[in-house]
Amino acid sequence: MNFFITGTDTAVGKTYLTRLMIASLRAEGRDAYGFKPISCGDRDDGRMLAEISGNLPIDVANPLHFASPVAPYVAALLENKSIDPAVLVESYQKFSEDKEIVLVEGAGGWEVPITENYFISDLAKDLGLPVILVAANRLGALNHILLTLAAIEAKGLTCAGIILNQLEDEMDTPMITNKGILASLTDIPVLDHIIHNQDFLSPELMDLLMGHPALP
Repeated sequence: MNFFITGTDTAVGKTYLTRLMIASLRAEGRDAYGFKPISCGDRDDGRMLAEISGNLPIDVANPLHFASPVAPYVAALLENKSIDPAVLVESYQKFSEDKEIVLVEGAGGWEVPITENYFISDLAKDLGLPVILVAANRLGALNHILLTLAAIEAKGLTCAGIILNQLEDEMDTPMITNKGILASLTDIPVLDHIIHNQDFLSPELMDLLMGHPALP
């Protein structure tokens, strides 16, 4: 079972959690890999996914990279290059054809532009994968999560679940209440609430990743 990992924004912990999911799956003996079709700025995210996926070559785990730390569309303009979305889809198809589980990590949030008229959401649609939504657990998370869930549904895709990621040790009232409030606002399950520096996953999230029908 493959999944598309997206976020409500950039820097919400997509790579951290994708790495943790792959490491946990591999510890269970599963053939799991991370794939980042496109990245911009430093290439640390792609390198981390390549390393946790059995030390793959970086250009295999992250086939398209731009040096400019901006959206892919902007980076391509700045570097006088072009992006062919079909090549991104083909790179995923080739990468995943002999693998049991592939977690595809998007770039930034759901509507980050790849070209003038093709977005991360379009790439997820073309890959046809269920989506796992990562959100930083903080004030404003409810708004960002609900907007992104609506956008995922509008693309005709299924959101398999939400992961709330705690980016700092201290917790305020929104951080404490967000998980419970989400249960009253949406039928999409919160699969995990990751505390700061957590290095394990909930049984519900692991069941989903390994294809067990454990979720309601």
